[in-house]
Amino acid sequence: MSGLDIPETVDANDVAEYTDDVDVLVLGAGIGGCCAAVEAAAAGASVIVLERSAAAGGTSCMAGGHFYLGGGTAVQQATGHEDSADEMVKYLTAVSRDPEPDKIRAYCDDSVEHFGWLENLGFEFERSYYPEKAVIQPQTQGLMFTGNEKVWPYKDQAIPAPRGHKVPVPGDTGGAGMVIGLLVDRLGELGVPIRYEVGGRALIVDDSGAVVGARFKDGATEGFIKAKSVIIAAGGFVMNPDMVAEYVPQLAEKPFTLGSTYDDGLGIRMGVSVGAKLKHMDQAFITAPVYPPSILLTGLAVNKEGKRFVAEDSYHSRTSGFVMDQTDRSAYLIVDEAHMQRPEFPLCPFIDGWETVEEMADGLGLDRDTLVSTLDRYNTYAANGEDPDFHKSPEFLAPQDRGPWAAFDMSLGKALYAGFTIGGMATTVDGAVLHEDGSVIPGLYAAGACAANLAQDGKGYASGTQLGEGSYFGRRAGASAAAHI
Repeated sequence: MSGLDIPETVDANDVAEYTDDVDVLVLGAGIGGCCAAVEAAAAGASVIVLERSAAAGGTSCMAGGHFYLGGGTAVQQATGHEDSADEMVKYLTAVSRDPEPDKIRAYCDDSVEHFGWLENLGFEFERSYYPEKAVIQPQTQGLMFTGNEKVWPYKDQAIPAPRGHKVPVPGDTGGAGMVIGLLVDRLGELGVPIRYEVGGRALIVDDSGAVVGARFKDGATEGFIKAKSVIIAAGGFVMNPDMVAEYVPQLAEKPFTLGSTYDDGLGIRMGVSVGAKLKHMDQAFITAPVYPPSILLTGLAVNKEGKRFVAEDSYHSRTSGFVMDQTDRSAYLIVDEAHMQRPEFPLCPFIDGWETVEEMADGLGLDRDTLVSTLDRYNTYAANGEDPDFHKSPEFLAPQDRGPWAAFDMSLGKALYAGFTIGGMATTVDGAVLHEDGSVIPGLYAAGACAANLAQDGKGYASGTQLGEGSYFGRRAGASAAAHI
């Protein structure tokens, strides 16, 4: 069998007996599925959640705990960072390659309310700000920049504001798991069962083409659940080699994948079985951060041609996305002795040091004249706090003219890249899955990583987007599904 195989649908006329009959059936207990189930049950719907693994959370539990929220949250206000829904809309629109205005507007307009909804689960984001350039806050600081808000051209298109809200768990030790635990508790209070190690396998359709339930597998046993609405929240497809090779070959080569065993795209393929349109399937988040320490970002990244290709102060996934565009997906970060520090966790390995730029060019296999010219041009403008080529922020501009020089390897296959998929089913703002012609598939909704909502490409991605939009649009899908019972 191929990982591209589409499950066969089940004709409702062929089902002799159902094990359950509910208003809303949710497939997957990650952040999107749990939020959908909570909102549907809170609206009065009867709900069952099926989860293929032995515990809730899925890939969400692997996340550090960033939620991308803005518009003037309590944490933003407490730390003196002005923001508005309008500025958030401008930014998310700017970084999206195919923006859906209704989704972006809803997400931004409701961001403060969603912040409150999350805190009402039983925790508080710390009212504190982490000002350094980092992948994630080292402790429990509640807010930091997790995108390209301060990077050109976006800093000229929307007033920058930090929107990476982190749950109060130190460092990157799976902070989102705490939120999943609180969601599971809330589902318990609402009387919603989560059936673990039970996976949805195929959708049941009636004569009109509406989705009316799902076939499930529980160990060796199969059964059928009847539902007025089915919400697929079964994750992405990063763990499916065939789908990765088909849609995101840049993830097929050498990166470490960020996903759970069950991120195999089955939910997406179930959607396709009833005619779901797919969007952004060629997009992936992929990164190997060169920082911290942030002083390294004063250096310059060059490709095999010895030329710069990105503003080095870009958020790490943006920089990495541009590395993927270079010859052989290779690049090097060059710093001089005055700006050289070793990362505590070197995802981009140190190569060597050289007494002259010419020797460094030879050591890296680059053209001497080109590298010397690139470095000279960079240094000349950096000395005046300028970067006419890539508009790097002045705080990260410094001449690299005090030898010896060092280089770090940012190349795919040398640096420790990690990634996950972004694409999924096309949906309405309320999570209803769409046909290729744009019409709604009756009875089917999608949320989380198997739905395409905020249309950021890998270069525009901001950490916290997956948890932020997964939870928010999960809630909308749950509420909408409950309203249609």
